[in-house]
Amino acid sequence: MANPLEQFEIKPLINLSFKGYDISFSNSALAMCLTSVAIVIVFALLLRKRTIVPTLMQSVPEALYEFIYNLVKTNVGKGGLKYFSFIFCLFLYIAMGNVFGLFPYSFTFTSHIAAVGALSVLALIFNIVVGVYNRKLGYLRTFLPKGIPYILAPLVVPIEAISLLSKPFSLTVRLVANMTVGHIMLKILGGFVVGLGLFGFVPIIFQALIIIFELFIAVLQAFIYTVLSCIYLGDALRSH
Repeated sequence: MANPLEQFEIKPLINLSFKGYDISFSNSALAMCLTSVAIVIVFALLLRKRTIVPTLMQSVPEALYEFIYNLVKTNVGKGGLKYFSFIFCLFLYIAMGNVFGLFPYSFTFTSHIAAVGALSVLALIFNIVVGVYNRKLGYLRTFLPKGIPYILAPLVVPIEAISLLSKPFSLTVRLVANMTVGHIMLKILGGFVVGLGLFGFVPIIFQALIIIFELFIAVLQAFIYTVLSCIYLGDALRSH
C-alpha cells in the first residue's frame, strides 16, 4: 500500500527562482488556478441562458447566491451586505477547492496549512481594514470592550489581541484537519481494494459511501468557514 501521506506532497511543476528564493509553480498552485477557472466555467455554463423565469440550471447559482446573501445578512447584518462579494467568493473558492480534491489525480490544496492559512490571514486583514474604515478609532474598543475598567487594560488588551490573532488559526486548523483525515481514509481504503483483488468489492462499497460523505463534508466545511468569517466580520463592524 502506498503511503497515504504522499498525496499531500507539494511537487514543483515549473522550477522558478528569484534572487535565491524558490517561487516554482507547483501542483498546489495549479490546483488553485484550476479551481478558480472551474468556478468561472461552471457559473458561465449555468447562467448562459438567463430568463425571467429561471430554468433548472439557472436556479442553482441563484439559489446559492440567495443562500449566501441571507447568511451574510443574518450573521453580519444589513451593513455587511456591501461585503457580500468577498464572502461569496470565499465560499465558492473553498467549496470548489474541497470538491476538486476528491477527483482522482487531483490535489487538495485546502489540506495544507500554508494555503488555507494565507487565505485566513487575508480574511483577518480584510476584517481589520473594514472595521477601521467603518468605526475609525472606535475599532480600538475591540481590545478594551465597554464597561471594562481602564485599570484592567494591561490584562484585557493582550487577551483580546490574542483572541483576534487566533481567528485565522481556528479557521485554518478546522478545515485542514477535516480535509486531511478524509483523504487519508480514502487512500487507505483504495489500497485495500487493490490488495484484496477479487474480494475488493467490499472496501469499494465502503469507499463509495465515504466519498459521498466526503462530498458532504467538503461543502459543510466551506459553509462553516464562511459562517465563522461572517461572524468575525460582524465583530469588526460592531462594538462589544
